Amino acid sequence: MRAALVGPVGIANLAIVTLPEPAAGPGEVVVALRAASLNWRDLLIVEGGYGTRQKRSRLIPLSDGAGEVVATGPGVTAWKSGDRVMGCFHPDWQAGPPTAEALASDLGCRTDGVACEFRVFRQDALVRIPDGMGFPEAATLPCAAATAWSAVIERGGVRPGDRVLVQGTGGVSLFALQFAVMTGAEVFAITSGAAKAGLLRRLGARHVVNYRDDADWGRTIRRLAGGRGVTHAVEIGGAGTLRQTMHATAAGGFIAMVGVVSGARAELNIPVMAMNAFRLEGVAVGSRLTLRQLSETMALHGIRPVIDPRAFALDGLRDALEYLRTGTHSGKVCVAFG
Repeated sequence: MRAALVGPVGIANLAIVTLPEPAAGPGEVVVALRAASLNWRDLLIVEGGYGTRQKRSRLIPLSDGAGEVVATGPGVTAWKSGDRVMGCFHPDWQAGPPTAEALASDLGCRTDGVACEFRVFRQDALVRIPDGMGFPEAATLPCAAATAWSAVIERGGVRPGDRVLVQGTGGVSLFALQFAVMTGAEVFAITSGAAKAGLLRRLGARHVVNYRDDADWGRTIRRLAGGRGVTHAVEIGGAGTLRQTMHATAAGGFIAMVGVVSGARAELNIPVMAMNAFRLEGVAVGSRLTLRQLSETMALHGIRPVIDPRAFALDGLRDALEYLRTGTHSGKVCVAFG
């Protein structure tokens, strides 16, 4: 089978190689992967950004893939050949709150990922793809959609009438926007251009601010929210945006810390946090139950993932990662197999 392999780390060392096709052992299934999607972490990992927390030699990258079961091992009762499935980001996190052991099982980092034509999964590390959802759409869910679901629904508890801030047009942000609109919340968004602003509005954002034109966008968001600020914020930028996000957030508000696209280290104004009783919480994707619930809810409400129109094949994975780096994409960047 063909697979992407990196090692030593560095995007220049990413190559497409031929490896033996895997076989299913007891309790395992072989999935023929049809599509994968990219996350910012995939680029960081390929370049060694996770340090000692990642596999640094002969790593198959990418965490999010979907495909079709083609073989089952002894004792498998949950799946049969032909079933359409997507892999879990954390195979060992089945339900409930995270544990250190569960978080250590992430694909494409400590263990090989899904940038390959065939992969073995434990039977309890897969979720069924809803009818009517294609392989590329399903491949966008395990990390980005699960993270957004955790931030907005599971951890955020967003309800009708809440005010939610999202940042940009990446995968997590657009899923968070759609989930917030689904709950009846009022959505505020920041972005960098007119075309992206149009996309955000079409998906239901009530207010959109161009952060390139307005360096003090946090206070602008607060004014647009009637001077009260937003009740929930999905923080994607990290160091470069957290201060403005705090300006935008209402007293007692919830900030879901998700990404570090604009930097990993920020100075935290502790008195502001304390006086405003902000709840700042890291969001680490979600469990297998999270993935099943969000996919079923999306099917029920007709929510479709936003996929960037630029298509890539496995042979073009390096180009896809470089495209992701530019930040010019809208929605999820996907890779098709075969």
